[in-house]
Amino acid sequence: MRLEDILFSQGFGTRRVCAGLIQQGHVQVNGETVLDAGQVFDLEGLRFTVQGEDWPFAAQAYLMLNKPAGTECSQKPSTWPSVYTLLPAPLRQRPQKAAVQGVQAVGRLDQDTTGLLLLTDDGKFIHKMSSPKHHVPKVYEVTTKHPITPDMVSRLLSGVVLDDDPRPVKAAACEKAGDLQLRLTLTEGKYHQVKRMLAAVGNRVEALHRSQIGGLVLNDLAPGQWRWLNEQDLALLKP
Repeated sequence: MRLEDILFSQGFGTRRVCAGLIQQGHVQVNGETVLDAGQVFDLEGLRFTVQGEDWPFAAQAYLMLNKPAGTECSQKPSTWPSVYTLLPAPLRQRPQKAAVQGVQAVGRLDQDTTGLLLLTDDGKFIHKMSSPKHHVPKVYEVTTKHPITPDMVSRLLSGVVLDDDPRPVKAAACEKAGDLQLRLTLTEGKYHQVKRMLAAVGNRVEALHRSQIGGLVLNDLAPGQWRWLNEQDLALLKP
């Protein structure tokens, strides 16, 4: 692929802007400055540098981010800053693919919820991961207002009824991690589900953190930080 087209596909601006970056000496490939926008490169394992920042070529972008509190999973936030401001501009500006412009969050976390958030420009991946049929388990670390009792754990495992559906909703796993700490695993994605389930058993969520999706664990990624997902990471998301 031509270098100009490579930069365009990765979100570095219009083809004219990308050509300008190259001609002005801002792009290096394999440590060498390239001034010819039409020079062709093999995409397999390609890494390049734009204005001093190292980038891998990615036909489609798959990311994980540790969402901090006080941010919204929206392109047009109403009150709090958008999580998208935590990403570099090229990831937000990647060309549209199957109605997806730039990377998009896979599902949403409330502004006060922290933890693992997936982002991608792959529309099929978003649909697959968001579909109730996929049943990817999500693990939440919950801090509650009131002490957690064995009865609460039992009811969450057996199922509680929420106000918008007569069918009981139950946790795939539920473990008391402290007097006010609960580790809850869900395979559905209902609106405010964790908060509503805890309310249904007479408790209240004071803090909520998503630590795992499928086999992918947040680990030591700092709040507000992101990283690319590799093939091994993506394999961990399969049910």
